[in-house]
Amino acid sequence: MIASAASAGKGPSSSVAGRPQSQAQVDPLAGLRRPTDPPWDVYLTGTVFLDIIFTGLDSAPVRGTESWARGMGSSPGGVANMATALARLGLRTALAAAFGDDHYGEYCWDALEQGEGIDLSASRSVPGWHSPVTVSMAYEGERTMVSHGHEPPPEKPAPECPPRARAAVASLEPGRRAPWIAQAAAKGTRIFADVGWDETGAWDLAGLADLEHCEAFLPNAEEAMRYTGANCPRAAAHALTEHVPLAVVTLGAEGAYAVDGRTGETASVPAIAVEALDPTGAGDVFVAGFVTGTLADWPLADRLAFAGLTAALSVQEFGGSLSAPGWAEIGAWWREIQSYADQDPAALRRYAFLSDLVPTELARPWPLRRAVPTIGFGRSA
Repeated sequence: MIASAASAGKGPSSSVAGRPQSQAQVDPLAGLRRPTDPPWDVYLTGTVFLDIIFTGLDSAPVRGTESWARGMGSSPGGVANMATALARLGLRTALAAAFGDDHYGEYCWDALEQGEGIDLSASRSVPGWHSPVTVSMAYEGERTMVSHGHEPPPEKPAPECPPRARAAVASLEPGRRAPWIAQAAAKGTRIFADVGWDETGAWDLAGLADLEHCEAFLPNAEEAMRYTGANCPRAAAHALTEHVPLAVVTLGAEGAYAVDGRTGETASVPAIAVEALDPTGAGDVFVAGFVTGTLADWPLADRLAFAGLTAALSVQEFGGSLSAPGWAEIGAWWREIQSYADQDPAALRRYAFLSDLVPTELARPWPLRRAVPTIGFGRSA
């Protein structure tokens, strides 16, 4: 395991209100781009939440008592976590989502479109529909969430099928197909899928019907073992390649393990030791890092290491979407981590591929937006 300084790669925790953020300063696909390419690197669809995050709690809230948090932040959440993580890594990202026409919806739209450069031309503002909200409480490396929201009314006429993109990220739901996944795959879009907890308790892979359209499946260890019946995460990953070409299983503090069923290649990368402030959205950031490396044609082990690194950097900041690191944060971590004399040389070599990716100096005219307690703080009248 490679150790990391608690502040390595972290930017200031203040937001810059009313100003667009600088675009990602590294294009990981620069050498692969052609005039005939799809207009977007990644297409996403889903629900955008307003996330309100409390951190610094000593324990979970106790019934009948009042708990005070030492830290608080607000940021777009839900599918916005993935969209922001991808955009900050330099991928051209398109998002189709419904936004409430309230202040929360306006804030989330502005933060994603103006702040992160995410294309929202396929998104819509729904009159009279309030934005979904999640309150997340982080303590002892875990989190507890309470959410509220309503399904937005269906769009009329129905939205067009998804635009051409190199890749799309889908969240599979047991027993339910999402027609856009098959439509996107038919256009040549590479589908990367994750999955949530199966509330039905069936844990039947046949219920994940859209898995047949996916190139990669990225469950956590518990999900992978339950779906396959395997008694260890690595065995589960191998079993999953009977259903999807590439299986990636996250192992929490133990890192991640991947199997490419097409070539038989495997990769295992340990986790990076960090002091976690808030784990919200870390799984989305991991997937974004893996998608980036895959589209850039990196070796499997490099993709896995990069995904773990981006997720580790994200948990050192408040919130899901606005905690995602950019290339300046990744470069700062790589430069700082090499300055520690007690690092394991073998562990450092695992991340040596970053030297060819991160410029010596990455100048940014202002810091990345971070989650702040008050929405709209600092806006001029």
